Amino acid sequence: MSDTELRTGRMVQLLARLAPLEGYNLSPLPDIRLLRSNRPLTRTPVLYDPGIVILVQGTKRGYLGDEVYVYDAQHCLVVSVPVPFTMETDASEAQPMLAIYMRLDFKLAGDLLLEIEERFGPTQAAPRGMYASPMDDALKDSTLRLLEALSHPVEAQILGPALVREIYYRIIAGEQGGSLRAALARQGHFGKVSRAIRKIHSHYHEHLDVEALAQEASMSVPNFHLHFRIVTDSSPMQYLKSTRLHQARLLMLRNDMTAASAAFNVGYESASQFSREFKRFFGRTPLAEVQWMKSAYALPAPLPDSVYVSSH
Repeated sequence: MSDTELRTGRMVQLLARLAPLEGYNLSPLPDIRLLRSNRPLTRTPVLYDPGIVILVQGTKRGYLGDEVYVYDAQHCLVVSVPVPFTMETDASEAQPMLAIYMRLDFKLAGDLLLEIEERFGPTQAAPRGMYASPMDDALKDSTLRLLEALSHPVEAQILGPALVREIYYRIIAGEQGGSLRAALARQGHFGKVSRAIRKIHSHYHEHLDVEALAQEASMSVPNFHLHFRIVTDSSPMQYLKSTRLHQARLLMLRNDMTAASAAFNVGYESASQFSREFKRFFGRTPLAEVQWMKSAYALPAPLPDSVYVSSH
């Protein structure tokens, strides 16, 4: 057996033990969750908190407009701004999908960005809200060391932060790291749209219109519409609706809210309109969706201090 096969086998063994439940499993580090799926999942809407998704087994495909993002044992997914997209999973009981989700620590990433640019200069790459990045041997080795540390709570606390920083470095300085570096710099139209996205996530329950969001971005309404779609493949109002529906689902799952209460909490004035839009978006009624999620999907408490709504 080759070194590569041995490393892959060891990562699968460790992560299978660390993630016994289907869905998201907690880890000793608050910004890291461990994901398992024992069955294939057809296309479903997702909204990721900015972060990094590293698969050690199985395959996921993300669909955003005409783009298809494949992330598997050879590619990780990097998300710099929350982008609503649809995702499907290849997995089975015999070979479950096993993944690490790392919420993006903007301070850590920003500090690394400054160090890298001091040595290599600013990137000329275009910023991207989401992309699939190749997993080279160095990144795989760093991931294995992180999984080894996560298997021992004391080691996770002592060694984990340095290993997370190492993984960030591998990605930011890697083959497609320029896109993340440009996104972290938050300059130009991408930065302006990012401010509006943050506004949506922190004020989704309030009345928001395109004019107010364009003002937040310091852009004209036509220019804002154009660049918002370039970043998210969505109109501002479609994005707001998606954010509200994802948050309502989480409120029903975690807080046992009724559909009517969740609708009111996320800014809907009509419970019947909410139910129609929810079923159109998720493919199930609110009650059926919550029952399915509770029976098939582990969903721990939300990540601490998150400023973004996500599907987990």
